[in-house]
Amino acid sequence: MSGGWTTGLLDCFSDCSVCCLGFWCPCVVAGRVADIVSKGHTSCFQQGCLYALINSYTHLAFGIPCGFCITCGFRTKLREQYKLEEKPCNDCCVHFFCHSCALCQEYRELENRGFNVAIGWERNVSQNPGVVTAPAVQGGMNRQTDHK
Repeated sequence: MSGGWTTGLLDCFSDCSVCCLGFWCPCVVAGRVADIVSKGHTSCFQQGCLYALINSYTHLAFGIPCGFCITCGFRTKLREQYKLEEKPCNDCCVHFFCHSCALCQEYRELENRGFNVAIGWERNVSQNPGVVTAPAVQGGMNRQTDHK
């Protein structure tokens, strides 16, 4: 069962501040998304630095920035957490061909689901515990027992 994203991949200009941040400082967006999606297991700073390091090195060495290699995994986790469709193609292809837009879409998705992405996982938990609960699974496992 898959649901739709709350914004489209190319809806970057629906929120100009996120669009600008994703275009000019994608390491910040990548770090913030990773922090929320990993539920605090990957820090914003750690992921942002890793992203910047990989992007810089691969751009200098091979002419292709490869930060998308580590961000597509967080897109997959986000989709799995909220039962989102894998579209328009698989997650790594989305990040390879439309990287800034993918990061911005993920950021907007988390915001639309009630997160203040800029403050990170820990502060979201302390300020609004209701927003960090997992979505309910419909038709979960039921165990029936006969009581005689």
